[in-house]
Amino acid sequence: MTSDEQRTEQIITTLADAFEDLQRTDPAAFRVKYRKMARDPHAFYRGTACLFFHDVTQRDDDWADERASAVWIHGDLHVENFGTYLDSDGRMVFDVNDFDEAYLGSFTWDLMRFASSLALLGWQKALPDDEIRRLIGRYLRAYLAQVDHYAGTAREDFSLHLDNTEGPVRDALVVARMTERSELLDSMTHRVDGVRMFAEGAGARPLGQRERAKVMRAFERYLETIPEHKKIDRELFYEVRDVIGRSGFGIGSAGLPAYTVLVEGTSQALDNDVLLSMKQANVPALSRFVDTARIDAYFEHEGHRTVVSQRALQAHTDPLLGHTEMDGVGYVVSEVSPYEVDLDWAELTEPSQMAAVVDLLGRATAKIHCAADEDSDQDLVDFQVEEAIIASLDGRRRAFGGFLADFAVEYAQDVRRDHALFVNAFREGRIGISAT
Repeated sequence: MTSDEQRTEQIITTLADAFEDLQRTDPAAFRVKYRKMARDPHAFYRGTACLFFHDVTQRDDDWADERASAVWIHGDLHVENFGTYLDSDGRMVFDVNDFDEAYLGSFTWDLMRFASSLALLGWQKALPDDEIRRLIGRYLRAYLAQVDHYAGTAREDFSLHLDNTEGPVRDALVVARMTERSELLDSMTHRVDGVRMFAEGAGARPLGQRERAKVMRAFERYLETIPEHKKIDRELFYEVRDVIGRSGFGIGSAGLPAYTVLVEGTSQALDNDVLLSMKQANVPALSRFVDTARIDAYFEHEGHRTVVSQRALQAHTDPLLGHTEMDGVGYVVSEVSPYEVDLDWAELTEPSQMAAVVDLLGRATAKIHCAADEDSDQDLVDFQVEEAIIASLDGRRRAFGGFLADFAVEYAQDVRRDHALFVNAFREGRIGISAT
């Protein structure tokens, strides 16, 4: 084991490699990010996908063969990256969300990252290691059962929705269904001369004439990236009513320039207006630690990479999802949806409650992996992923389950140590941002 000082230096170096340019541009946003990460080990883990991939890419991956080592993966799969959305068919769905870190890699890395997150959550709920291992085992069995299902039947459109879920997952779907678009619009806009305009405050930044014109040109380029079969056939739908600037202050979006665009909805009724987010895409954490030449050549920029990834991993993406660029930098455009509700783990305190949830999350993870193959619109992965995963683990499923549980429990312990080292380094001003 490395000494505390050696590991602290590794944490500092890895964060600097990932975030130094953004930190320099917006130190206030990163102070907020790092304070949130200091809150507890899981918050730290959420903000350090770069450190996770630094660690796991140095290990031999004995569980994935050549094909299964190069599939679309989420890249930041943790327990809080699941929630609801309204799919392109108008159905409320529970699924994996937040595809900013998506990239090509080993399917095992998503499972390892999720399992370590589950181990951290279990530790914070004071669950014994044996219970944590059982939960990880359930997650993996549900994942593999869904992979087997895809391999054994004609490809079908599997999704988690109101009719096939229960417990906290169904509760999230019910809450999302009861949400009204007008509530979101009223929280961010006011009415001027009979039309909606953005309200000042709450992180909004008015744009000067030159910047607004640049955003509008980028918006026009974005419209060209919406697939023809997903474009909304309404003459006024994409007409811009207002635009404001924002800056990301979340754990994952700190320092990333962003804009919110208000567009005319399906009719001129004010409650049908639509909010779009136009956010600068970041370099995915995994790409810093693997050979990227073939992959990077496929994409125009990181915004394009994010959108292609999400369309590969989600069967029915937001019909407004697209990309654009400003000043040579890629941006992702998507709807600011009122129907997005994250899974709430706060009231899940007993292993029996968590077990039913992780079963569903295992199936959802299998769905994104197996959707992103030769049947999707991209051609970087031109084989059936389920067949590659099954072949990789042939005769070794029990052993892989033991490995996954051991890794997760041990890595969660390492994260708790790393969190304490990070907090001390932050307080001492060693990570490039003053703590005050």
